[in-house]
Amino acid sequence: MSKSRRSPSSGRIDDHIGARIRERRISLGLTMQDFAKTIGITHQQIYKYELGINRVSAGRLLEIARALDAPITYFYESIGDEKAPTVMPHQRPQLEIARNFAAIQNEKHQEVLSQVARVLAGRSVPEP
Repeated sequence: MSKSRRSPSSGRIDDHIGARIRERRISLGLTMQDFAKTIGITHQQIYKYELGINRVSAGRLLEIARALDAPITYFYESIGDEKAPTVMPHQRPQLEIARNFAAIQNEKHQEVLSQVARVLAGRSVPEP
């Protein structure tokens, strides 16, 4: 079913679910190609899901949720909220930094990295 033949409300829901898939994929640092291989479809299909061009079936959404380690409800959060957050291309590095920072096990290393970020941002580093 083409997007143009859907009702406006169902089209918005498809767009929202696609945006949430993209947001979660990017936050996990997965490329479209890597993610597509994980669930056994083409990266072109991922692209179409993420833009809301193709509707995601219930079964496929379950596969996607499992692959992205997210509950099904994640994809429906904020539906109807006109200001629902979406990941913009310029936010990708921020998400990557946050993901990598969270993976650092050593608290001292986290603190040092935090101080470096403050200095680079032009903010003062608090005294220990």
